[in-house]
Amino acid sequence: MQVVTSIAAMQRLAKGWQRRGVRTGFVPTMGYLHEGHLSLVRVARQRVGQSGKIVVSVYVNPTQFGPKEDLSRYPRDLKRDLKLCRAQGVDVVFAPSDAEMYAGKANGNYSTYVVEEKLSQGMEGASRPGHFRGVTTVVAKLFNIVQPDVAVFGAKDFQQAAIVKRMVRDLNFPLKVVVAPTVREPDGVAMSSRNKYLAGDLRPQATVLWRTIAAVRRTVAVARKPIPKGKLRAIVRRVIKTAPASRLDYVEFFDPETLSPVANASRGTHMALAVFICNTRLIDNARL
Repeated sequence: MQVVTSIAAMQRLAKGWQRRGVRTGFVPTMGYLHEGHLSLVRVARQRVGQSGKIVVSVYVNPTQFGPKEDLSRYPRDLKRDLKLCRAQGVDVVFAPSDAEMYAGKANGNYSTYVVEEKLSQGMEGASRPGHFRGVTTVVAKLFNIVQPDVAVFGAKDFQQAAIVKRMVRDLNFPLKVVVAPTVREPDGVAMSSRNKYLAGDLRPQATVLWRTIAAVRRTVAVARKPIPKGKLRAIVRRVIKTAPASRLDYVEFFDPETLSPVANASRGTHMALAVFICNTRLIDNARL
């Protein structure tokens, strides 16, 4: 396994693979890898085959964090990440620095960003202004650097995956975006690097997101007609209150293809929510 830190070196590798007709699968991450990330690596391998190349990027992207968010304390452990990638048969880990990815930004000479203007407006986009501008910019840059045939994202970040797919379509990136299922802990908590923040009795309280989804699903499953989202939001608030350290940031019910909010939810509607467990913000989503 190679560890590459320079853009020029990564692009040379990518161009060499293309010349030889070698397919490349790509998994972009912010590191501190867990089984959810590793499941994406396995999907990428399935897509490109044993003769293909798998690239995992490990980069905590500063442009997708707000000024009061957790950029400085986001968990990092590159040595552990490399060990996990090696065990999964990853061919290249691309681990650039901020200076490499945003050359000139430190002295005000970086000024180009990629913005998706429709799907990014609600939910995470409304709660974290500027977040998706950072995501689409860094993902576009990574696609240009790694030049993959297939890129794999996790369904836990449902809105992000939809936005990336739209960007790929609109800007004619020559690659396929695959969205792989969310991987969960035995108690239903979606795997996340931020789960590391949940010390003591906070970790059990994180099950409130999945319990909330389950409660809404049960209600929708037995309903004979679509349910007004106000009624479902009342169920959400009631379940969230059962975890004393929790605070609802948002919950939305929407069409999974367009991300447009719906007034009434039924089977097939998608649900997403963000919840603070003390100071740790977690997200989850599911089809109802």
